[in-house]
Amino acid sequence: MPHPPMDLSLERLKLSDGDGGGEDRLSALPNDLLISILLLVDDAPAAARTSILASRWRRLWALLPELRFFSIEHRRIGAALAAHEAPDLSLLVALTEDASPESVSAWLPFAARGLSGSIFLGVFRFRQEAGERGGAVDLPCFEKATSIKLTLGFLGLTLPPSGVFARLKVLYLIDIQLHGQSGLGDLLSSQRCPSLGCLCVCNVRGLESLNIQSDSLLKMELSELGRLQQLNVVAPTLDWFKVSRCFTDPLNPELSVANISAPQLTMLDWKNVYDPCSIHIDKMAHLEKLGIELFILEEDEEAAERNQYGMTLLRRFDHIHTLDVQISYPQVLQS
Repeated sequence: MPHPPMDLSLERLKLSDGDGGGEDRLSALPNDLLISILLLVDDAPAAARTSILASRWRRLWALLPELRFFSIEHRRIGAALAAHEAPDLSLLVALTEDASPESVSAWLPFAARGLSGSIFLGVFRFRQEAGERGGAVDLPCFEKATSIKLTLGFLGLTLPPSGVFARLKVLYLIDIQLHGQSGLGDLLSSQRCPSLGCLCVCNVRGLESLNIQSDSLLKMELSELGRLQQLNVVAPTLDWFKVSRCFTDPLNPELSVANISAPQLTMLDWKNVYDPCSIHIDKMAHLEKLGIELFILEEDEEAAERNQYGMTLLRRFDHIHTLDVQISYPQVLQS
């Protein structure tokens, strides 16, 4: 018979074996076991509130290897990280609403110093103006982090000009406004991210040119980069590559040019126009799966031209095992 779920609310958590004055058996447990119990709370502020239970619990939350903050004021995140005492922080999750770049920048350095695992920072904004400018979140160098996932609600982001992300394997940049000269290509290089295996850049503004040279990348997705004009990728180990809704004008080689060198690629998902005059893709002898997009638009010359280019890409590869075709057609409005 299955056990009922554990109720860890403070109102129901009893430390004594009687109605009062009994032995505190729970607090007598070793630290490792108490920390495991606090991890089940799944919320850092709630875990910190267990300090009221007994003096034995007063600093236990500061030893947690994982911290999760949901809908919390950013000034409290900085204070919590400054008080954190665990030698290694394996997970940091921070989900907030309408945070300012300054408030995020204030606590990120604390996270960078202590994090040895993954960080997921999500900023959800309800007020944003098209083309708005302002301050930017200063991303520090996470020397020990293995995974960084940022979705910032189009807050600005300034990348660190130096420093090595020595252990970083996964990087997600979503809904971000890059500031300055970007420097994203430099950050993604083998010199600064020698272990990077998975990259996702989606809906990032301010990115007009991207040059990636990586000896470690295995999987990469670029999507919704409508201002991108230049893309150069040299990735000898890349196995999976998806590009969708990118480039300013893929039919104009003077505005948009791509050069892709990924000889070990087995999956290419290209949901863009393919013009061999401006999109140069080296021979991919190991390609097994190809994804393309076709358009059904009546009396639309541009759609016909796009379909012709898509078929040109398909004809380049005669040994693929799987073809994924996305068909786009106009929405029919019912009166």
